Amino acid sequence: MKFNATERSVQGTSASRRLRRAGRVPAIVYGGTAQPLSVELDHNEIYHALRKESFHASILTMDLGSKSEQVLLRSVQWHPYKQQVLHVDFQRIDASQALHTKVPLHFVNADQSPAVKLSGAIVTHLLTELEVTCLPSNLPQYIEVDLGNMLGGSILHLSDITLPVGVTYVPHGADANPALAAAHVKAGSDAGDETATGEAAADKPAE
Repeated sequence: MKFNATERSVQGTSASRRLRRAGRVPAIVYGGTAQPLSVELDHNEIYHALRKESFHASILTMDLGSKSEQVLLRSVQWHPYKQQVLHVDFQRIDASQALHTKVPLHFVNADQSPAVKLSGAIVTHLLTELEVTCLPSNLPQYIEVDLGNMLGGSILHLSDITLPVGVTYVPHGADANPALAAAHVKAGSDAGDETATGEAAADKPAE
């Protein structure tokens, strides 16, 4: 994805306020061997770009006049109650250096799973994104999580899916295999009633 930027020579709080009143957004580009670069963005362009999931998890091309740079979105500062972008941080990308970033999860086929079709379960997404490391060329826009084989009452863990080639999960603490989704069977559902009836029959002594 591409976006436009203009080098910003004037910095400081007052200059940033003037930019925002003029429909511009102050931003900074850092990383790599070059010095941090202060830029400004068109508010409407960046606002609509930020509404796209892919803008948050893709290598971006920043067009800067006659040149361009490959960058990754790092952080966004929003106005506390207005739909206004106040500041954006980007990181330069080195094709030979691994990235450390978050990638969204896309859950598919829950409605086709035995958990839903046979047990009437409610499938809950326990995570919405994964922190990963990979080379820029291997960065996926999202990671697909197939729920099609889930059973009622089961939990799907990271070890149950295959990450894209070249992508490695970065664990938080000791949790190297986080739970991604759970299939909760509703109390009083037909499947639950049938299970309870079967258990009662098994416990009843033979006459």
